[in-house]
Amino acid sequence: MKRIVILGAGESGSGAAILAKEKGFDVFVSDMGTIKEPYRALLNQHNIPWEDGQHTESLILNADEVIKSPGIPLTAPLIVKLQQQGTPIISEIEFAARFTNAKMICITGSNGKTTTTSLIYDILRRAGLNVGLAGNIGASLALQVAHEDHDYYVIELSSFQLDNMYDFRANIAILLNITPDHLDRYNFEFQNYVNAKFRITQNQTKDDAFIYWSGDPVIDREIQKMSLGATLYPFGKEGNAAYIRGNDLVVEATDTLTMPYREIAIQGKHNQLNSMAASIAAQVLNIKNEVIREALKQFAGVEHRLQYVATVKGVRFINDSKATNVNSCWYALEAMTTPTVLILGGKDKGNDYSEIDELVKQKCHTLVFMGLHNEKLREHFGSFGLNIIDTDNLHDAVQGAYHAANEGDTVLLSPCCASFDLFTSYEDRGKQFMDAVRKL
Repeated sequence: MKRIVILGAGESGSGAAILAKEKGFDVFVSDMGTIKEPYRALLNQHNIPWEDGQHTESLILNADEVIKSPGIPLTAPLIVKLQQQGTPIISEIEFAARFTNAKMICITGSNGKTTTTSLIYDILRRAGLNVGLAGNIGASLALQVAHEDHDYYVIELSSFQLDNMYDFRANIAILLNITPDHLDRYNFEFQNYVNAKFRITQNQTKDDAFIYWSGDPVIDREIQKMSLGATLYPFGKEGNAAYIRGNDLVVEATDTLTMPYREIAIQGKHNQLNSMAASIAAQVLNIKNEVIREALKQFAGVEHRLQYVATVKGVRFINDSKATNVNSCWYALEAMTTPTVLILGGKDKGNDYSEIDELVKQKCHTLVFMGLHNEKLREHFGSFGLNIIDTDNLHDAVQGAYHAANEGDTVLLSPCCASFDLFTSYEDRGKQFMDAVRKL
């Protein structure tokens, strides 16, 4: 019996374990942290042996194949040992795809992944398709393959997930943009990160679709160097499969859809691009324009991405906790129409803050730093002549921002950084921010 070891027992790991067990493998789960109670219960329910708080090498190095959590870096000592002895290491997505013939609609990019993924899922559901939502959002793909049997899966993929995908084939692959992110994970080499993102189109054939933003210089440069097997659907410029003409969104992938951009529920330059990508994918899947138009008019967006929280004594609070990199913060600032107090900071991933310099100077009068280590932020923004408030916790950051704001201003949480210095996730950071605002 083939032995499968799963490293990491979160959503993806526990789902992979259950699928592997149901397919007849000898399964063992190991997590260096503490396995959360719901996942413990799930593993116990399926009689899957597990350990947490350690990695027992004698129970792991004898694996025929290892399914690795995306959060575990390839440089981790145990992963290095497995690689040295030639043990295959794959992702949960790679494993799950072996056991389904469903069509895979896959989305990656430095920014906009969750919004675009959620919008495509919304369109497909409105069209009456049997569709699952997986990857970075939704339930584990492996668990859905084991128990739900969808015809389509819309999957948000991070670079970490793509790192350990080899034979997986996306029927529709979407690459929204590439800007520096997670460089600490890629030896501070931007090209390594770029290469990871482009893995989304590996194994595609002419029967598959590769949808990408033609205005991204990094994507454009890489495409010039590559010979891609998929049918290409660029968006963003007139003559592409989707673009903005005057005040209208135009989609011309397989049919022609035109609608005033003001009618689209999610506004902002970044959401123009997200809407284009989603609409092209829908047309490629032969979904009627009426359904696409309805979804674009009604889709409300996602939590923690430019999410309105409250107005307190004339000051608007916006939760953009999902802005875990500098480029994402750029889009948030670009969307601001009032004087802004910007809260930023957290775990720096090798960030270059100069990308937002001009927008910070144009739109912000106060910066609130919120992190355990704000030295790099102080060094970069200290000479801008702005009011700076230095904090090491969320409560003080919200209080400081509120008192620095004037009536009619916006307080924007758009951190540019990962959340793991003070929070368990960007969701946790966003929820705590909203709670703090509501207590003002």
